[in-house]
Amino acid sequence: MRPERTPILIVGGGPVGLALAGDLGWRGVPSTLIEKTDGSILQPKMDMIHQRTMEFCRRWGVVDWVESAGYNRDYIQDYAWVTALSGGWELGREPFPAPANAVPPPQSPQHKERCPQNFFDPVMRRFAERSGLATLHHRTELVDFTDHGDHVAATVRDVETGATREIIADYLIGSDGASSQVRETLGISMTGNPVLTQTTNVVFRAENLERLFDVKPAYRFIFIGPDGTWCTLVAINGRDEWRFSFIGEANKATLTEAEMREAIVRAVGQPFDFEIISTMPWTRRELTAERYRKGRALLCGDAAHLLSPTGGFGMTTGLQEAVDLGWKLAGVVQGWAPDALLDSYEVERHPVATRNVSEAAVNLARMLTPRKQPPPPAVFERSAEGDAARKAYGDFYTEVMKPEWFTLGVTMGYRYDDSPIVAPDGTPTPALEVSTYTQIARPGARAPHVWMNDGRSTLDLFGKSFVLLVLGGDGGQALVAAALAVGMPIEAIRTDESAVREAYDRRFVLVRPDGHVAWRSDENPDAAEASRIVDIVRGAGASERSRVAA
Repeated sequence: MRPERTPILIVGGGPVGLALAGDLGWRGVPSTLIEKTDGSILQPKMDMIHQRTMEFCRRWGVVDWVESAGYNRDYIQDYAWVTALSGGWELGREPFPAPANAVPPPQSPQHKERCPQNFFDPVMRRFAERSGLATLHHRTELVDFTDHGDHVAATVRDVETGATREIIADYLIGSDGASSQVRETLGISMTGNPVLTQTTNVVFRAENLERLFDVKPAYRFIFIGPDGTWCTLVAINGRDEWRFSFIGEANKATLTEAEMREAIVRAVGQPFDFEIISTMPWTRRELTAERYRKGRALLCGDAAHLLSPTGGFGMTTGLQEAVDLGWKLAGVVQGWAPDALLDSYEVERHPVATRNVSEAAVNLARMLTPRKQPPPPAVFERSAEGDAARKAYGDFYTEVMKPEWFTLGVTMGYRYDDSPIVAPDGTPTPALEVSTYTQIARPGARAPHVWMNDGRSTLDLFGKSFVLLVLGGDGGQALVAAALAVGMPIEAIRTDESAVREAYDRRFVLVRPDGHVAWRSDENPDAAEASRIVDIVRGAGASERSRVAA
């Protein structure tokens, strides 16, 4: 058989791999994706779609797909910490509206959505298939691959028939998860903490479970006993399916199904009928790959980093990588950018992943604080003293947990300050934020969201190409001409709206296809300066970076 040929071979068909295939197709680039499973999800590994990911979905035109994917958008989204759901006490709560009633923050046109992986993966698969340029092969596994310098040759196998075939690709992307075969084949090691906790998840079905509660319903319950935090319970579809997670120690074995049933009944507070759908032991880790690229193979998603789900940063980080990688692969495949552009992927994304992995671990430590600072015995007593103890301990834990619930600075405020394809403007580097997020148009930052007079967000201007914002007056012709001369896609958009000018703070602002600012200045560049800027932002002139001034 003649080998199959494709510009991009994606190994791994989870949400990150599917998003990358979809983004490439949206940009007109064909790809082939292989996934060893049939794509079914019995244990959703994520359920939070943060604002930045929803902004990507807005760009791709799939927001309504996410909203209608299957989660009960009328279900309350509070987080609560309790001793038991029946016969116990609520110690504290952070209220959040149901998705149907949520309002975007001032910094974004989108609000967070609850869309667990069993709902979100089909959305991304539909997105990948929409362009007709992504070829998806499920029940197909990677056997091996060889980097020949100018292409990658991969041997893949049909899981059902055992038949093997060869795929030739310009680039191979490993989005094949925690135990990534691509990463192992490349010999890339991971650094960090390999074991935070041993955890066992059970997804179970129970009709009208809320009727047993003595506390108000919530999306997520954290259970605190005399020895501290021991489990969580999540409304996985907002109807009748729940995910129970027993949080063990780093060196403690996972539980059997019988032990998990006993633990679930203990958490609820009374016996009840429920059906176990699936059980999955897993290990929380705090790891980042030492490298994101080796030759013509690159890592993306869980293949590049593993983090605790506390904070919901995992898929968010992976989707950001897919978007960063998508436009760069498109530039190289379409010929307007050199291979060197792909070197910026690791430079930009590795620090972000390292930070997010660390933040997730810090959030886990917050959740487990009661193990180090256990509640006083009076918390579990029915008395006036117990009421006072519960109030005091609940208030304490509420403040401890608050940073996990408010993380716009992490999920939206990531920047590429030291990127070789960003032209600095000489402004001071501001500190990164965690709970808050201050929009800036400094090169390397996400381009600010501003509502425009026609009802669009400024974010709606970006995505398919570079965009040169000309904010008042004329100019920019040399920069557009320099880009077009090398085939780099670019569009000039002129507006004098005061809110946009104030947010972007320069007359000329060049925004990359991923929505990050690449360059800005009040001075209209001449032809020579324009050529240098274009070379930098497309990866052809990284050595010139220090010579470009705003």
